[in-house]
Amino acid sequence: MTINIQYVHMPTSESLSTIITEKLEKLHHKYNWVIRAEVFLKLESDTAVKNQICEIELSAPGPRIFAKSKENNFEKAVANTIKELEHQLKRRKSSFVKH
Repeated sequence: MTINIQYVHMPTSESLSTIITEKLEKLHHKYNWVIRAEVFLKLESDTAVKNQICEIELSAPGPRIFAKSKENNFEKAVANTIKELEHQLKRRKSSFVKH
């Protein structure tokens, strides 16, 4: 699986990239038909407590799968987004027709 991580309005972080890559690789082992992951990490400039956003779009057979989470730190946002993606992947897998 190809993973593309983009940092929007913020500096890059190697440790955060490593965490994201590890979690997405685990997801890929479970659902090996996922082709690519586009990850966008954004930092909003407002003073709200939850101003760190993680958006992930997965390319797989059928329509693309998208999830977004907004939290007070990126680790929580990434975890929540991947949890939502896993839920969507389970639903997608159950709709596959076995031949």
